[in-house]
Amino acid sequence: MNPSRTDFREAMAHLPAAVNILTTDGPGGRCGITLSAVCSVTDDPPTVLVCVNRGSAMHDVFKANGRVGLNVLGGEQQELALHFAGATKVAMAERFTWDVWDRTHDVPVLSEALVTAVGTIKDAVPMGSHSVLFVEIERIRTRTGGQSLVYFNRAFHQLDAAPRVPEGATA
Repeated sequence: MNPSRTDFREAMAHLPAAVNILTTDGPGGRCGITLSAVCSVTDDPPTVLVCVNRGSAMHDVFKANGRVGLNVLGGEQQELALHFAGATKVAMAERFTWDVWDRTHDVPVLSEALVTAVGTIKDAVPMGSHSVLFVEIERIRTRTGGQSLVYFNRAFHQLDAAPRVPEGATA
């Protein structure tokens, strides 16, 4: 017997995940969404998968543009996560006027994200209510220091990096 949608969603709420904002810009329009369904696929070529709800108005914008910016949020960026989740009702165009964007790429990326990656959608595979977008990463920047923003049990949490263990030390 298959689990119900409610059981599945409850189980997935207990799966801690990094909080990300996926952005795009191009002939299809400019938009961004908060999501946690992001996963590394391979490092040769560097590729991640991103799951986007096919019922979202932004789904077709991402596919039409084919270019995306993946922003892994730091612990202090919870408010941005809420804006791009649509929880604050701030218009999409206004979100891109804020002084938080690095505008040196063809897609918007956050200046202070923990990680930013710019890439091209190489494939989109429909799976139930979502599309799995396979994105080949062409540029990446990692910020040193700071906390990570994690979604767990239907709430945001700030996660500190584990202290480094000195070489030669044993646990």
